[in-house]
Amino acid sequence: MSAAQETSVSPTREPAADGTGVLVVVPTYDERENLPGLVERVLATVPAARILVVDDGSPDGTGELADGMAARDDRIAVLHHRPKRGLGAAYVDAFAHVMAVHEADDVGWILQMDADGSHAPEDLPALLAAARTEDADLVLGSRYVPGGRVVNWPWYRDALSRSANVYSRAALRLPVRDVTGGFRLFRREVLAAVTATPVSSQGYCFQVDLAFRVQRGGYTVREVPIVFTERRAGASKMSGAVVREALWRITSWAVRDRLSRTTKDPATGR
Repeated sequence: MSAAQETSVSPTREPAADGTGVLVVVPTYDERENLPGLVERVLATVPAARILVVDDGSPDGTGELADGMAARDDRIAVLHHRPKRGLGAAYVDAFAHVMAVHEADDVGWILQMDADGSHAPEDLPALLAAARTEDADLVLGSRYVPGGRVVNWPWYRDALSRSANVYSRAALRLPVRDVTGGFRLFRREVLAAVTATPVSSQGYCFQVDLAFRVQRGGYTVREVPIVFTERRAGASKMSGAVVREALWRITSWAVRDRLSRTTKDPATGR
């Protein structure tokens, strides 16, 4: 980590076991069947946390359902995208909203998770505990560390995920085991630092992008095992276009990273 980074990132108050100081970002697209149960489980597990639903122009009424939930519970807020803009844009807008609306003393940690129930809210305490005890700037809920596992995925989805992780880790020289997962907890200041430059990735490679930025920034990353369970309702958003975007973006980041390293002055490292 550079001296500039060390002085710009001051530790926030540690996240409490009940979710005090934590905002949970949940992006949605056609998740009307899954969202109420997920929100109920999150607030049962970490009742002091806040939830920000970012609806990406769902035609099934997910956004309106979320508005109704927010009207009944002041721990819930909603952002709307119309028309649909993609997963990456949903997260970027959510992060900007948090920085603009919530003071650091109020929200010091931002957690992201899927709306479809594949990420178990009951695993949230483990992520919060790692942030408290391991001085982490980013905690990843990992399917691919000892104790982590995937339940009910078809073989081709499992093979695709594992292959994407192997390629991403090798291309970008990342030490983490689950670089593509979307269940993660950021220290506020670190998230602000790594998103200070524009984030253009839109699909699931957004997860790789941010993990890469955090790692290259010299921040501390920890992984805790989670159980990832295939959704029970609704349809997966994975597509060929998403896979192609991830492949070319990750490859281009890897090439650029290697070129930048070869052009540095060996005497100064710059």
